[in-house]
Amino acid sequence: MEVNRTMSYVPSRREPVRPAIDYERHPVFSTRSRWRCEAHRIIFGNLTPAGRLFDLVLIGVIVASVVVVMLESVNELRPGSRGVLWTLEWVFTGLFTVEYAFRLISAEKGTRYARSFFGVVDLLAVLPGFVGLFVPGGQALAVIRLLRVLRVFRVLKLAQFVGGERLLIRTLRSSAYKIAVFVVAVLVVVTVVGAAMYVIEGAESGFSSIPRGVYWAIVTVTTVGFGDITPQTTAGQILAALLMILGYGVIAVPTGIVTAEITAGRESLREALERVCLRCALPGHDADAGHCKHCGAELIL
Repeated sequence: MEVNRTMSYVPSRREPVRPAIDYERHPVFSTRSRWRCEAHRIIFGNLTPAGRLFDLVLIGVIVASVVVVMLESVNELRPGSRGVLWTLEWVFTGLFTVEYAFRLISAEKGTRYARSFFGVVDLLAVLPGFVGLFVPGGQALAVIRLLRVLRVFRVLKLAQFVGGERLLIRTLRSSAYKIAVFVVAVLVVVTVVGAAMYVIEGAESGFSSIPRGVYWAIVTVTTVGFGDITPQTTAGQILAALLMILGYGVIAVPTGIVTAEITAGRESLREALERVCLRCALPGHDADAGHCKHCGAELIL
């Protein structure tokens, strides 16, 4: 199937090809001026040379702005260097502000884009510079701009890896109840152990309250072990040893749950990919699908 190179969407290997936007016949873009349509093609597209160049330059500017923000936090820099970094940060903030405005203007539906994940991230990339005018150090929040580099998957035609992302999301959703039950059980254990350590050790060993004991139990069962509070009595040390051994299970159980769900998800995905439409050769149909989701032909396999 021939793909129009002006399309603004990169399909994965398991998705049907979507047609390019016909700006002259589109119900929304046909009523807009030509420059807004071209802005949409460049800003939201990535297969045209201008669109790819725009995205690559944008990623470079994002990385450079984050490096500038990180350097601003280094106290050893000379005052003159700090002035240069401050100027560069406002240059980047101005560029991101203009870009965000153009995205709102050129988007098919500006409100939908503003509420989308990347729309919110694009807005958050602009705000830290202005927040820093009122809150000292607020400009450090600009490191959130790195989230915008996620567009590299679209720019470098790595959309096929989105399938792995979706598999991981489905896995976490399907195992959420099992993990929730496990977390509740762990919370019960650390609460009971924390209260027991408060009774056994007391304030003399640093267990001045039950919440303090629960804090120690959480640090111990997660195998972090800060060492700021340690049991001194024999009974307390025995209880601590049992909790440390339990900590290995805390790590293994959720890992096993997620791994089992990922294995099951891959198996179902493999079975789905085996269903191929005999008319358009598109794979990836659901197990209960009766017709091709691309051409509408009846699925025989």
